[in-house]
Amino acid sequence: MKYVLLIYQGTTPLPSSPEAWATLSDDEQKAVWADYALIGQTPGVEQGLPLGLPHKATTVRVKDGKTVASEGPFVNPMGAVGGYMIFEADSMDDAIELAGRVPAARHGGAVEVRPAEPYW
Repeated sequence: MKYVLLIYQGTTPLPSSPEAWATLSDDEQKAVWADYALIGQTPGVEQGLPLGLPHKATTVRVKDGKTVASEGPFVNPMGAVGGYMIFEADSMDDAIELAGRVPAARHGGAVEVRPAEPYW
């Protein structure tokens, strides 16, 4: 079964924000990079494409039959998806274990795990 892991950055310090990134010690910064590298080497993991920052997003809705585009993410930037990966695993428990290794999950964000399955 394939699982989609949606990574919500939340308040996770990111390298793109030098002030926030500096709140992590050098060892913590190295651990974040190392953890993501190890996750990428995990059998069954397929990395998603890099996503731009939420403030670069455009949200599209249809109102009264007209397409309306607005700047920004669908939710506030703290709740926006920061990345994703696909994981082929034997069980949801395996996917949850992998999600627990994602640095964002321990630095102010969260990881949502969903089975990749049709719902129609």
